[in-house]
Amino acid sequence: MGTNNVVLNRLFTQNVFRKLINDNENMTFGTIVQRYASDFGEKKNGELISEIYNFMSKSYRNEYFFQNTLLNKLLLGRHSVNTTIALTQIPIGKSKADFILINGKAVVYEIKSELDSFDRLNTQIKDYYKAFNHVCVVTSENNFNRLLNILDGTPVGICVLTKRDTISKTLKKDMIEDNSKLEHQAIFKVLHKGEYEAIIKQLFGKLPKASQVFYYDECYSMFSQIPIFEAYAMSLKQLKNRNHILRNKIEKVPYELKSLMYFSNPSSQDYENLEIFLQNKFRG
Repeated sequence: MGTNNVVLNRLFTQNVFRKLINDNENMTFGTIVQRYASDFGEKKNGELISEIYNFMSKSYRNEYFFQNTLLNKLLLGRHSVNTTIALTQIPIGKSKADFILINGKAVVYEIKSELDSFDRLNTQIKDYYKAFNHVCVVTSENNFNRLLNILDGTPVGICVLTKRDTISKTLKKDMIEDNSKLEHQAIFKVLHKGEYEAIIKQLFGKLPKASQVFYYDECYSMFSQIPIFEAYAMSLKQLKNRNHILRNKIEKVPYELKSLMYFSNPSSQDYENLEIFLQNKFRG
């Protein structure tokens, strides 16, 4: 499916997005508009983005499409940006978590769209459980039964993005909390320096005195002494301090671009630049 549509994967990326809102043009955007939009010479950029996204909804639901739907339906639809944060592309072992949602608990969502294979799924799930205790695979309706068979008897959940781009209430497998595979090292590697320093200082009252070469290892040595579930709970509190987004700002961003804007760590100027870009006519 969609071999000729692979170019769409390049549009909804941070690199292209930054160039669009800062420079108001980009070769990738221009190529895609001319291929997928009609009467593009008369339309504003915002209208063209919407038209392209609508095509994706019907014919090419790629990883960005799934990720953006999760952000809109779960973070912005069910939760609050004041109490819940999302993370993306977090390295865990040999894998990268597509989407992590953290509120009272943390859930790793692994996206398996119609365009993906399940070849690495087992490895990815094993990696995720080393750093987080809830894992859910997000897939399409067509993949549900196959995935249900693969994940039968495991704590891994399944949620389905329906053909109407909603999250199904019936086609699903509930997640089960699994703390048995949590590892200090995997959790520690998810944390930024300031985050693991805050945990160590809180519990030990001090940071290690070591040269720069050995400082990281000394910090990990102290972190590894903390009981695993306590270390995990404290790490989630630190992670929740990332990605502070103002609801009144993100609400004004078009649905199609919310994920890109959320994960770009936007400044007030970025929001202004985006608004200007969306209102400008296409310059092809």
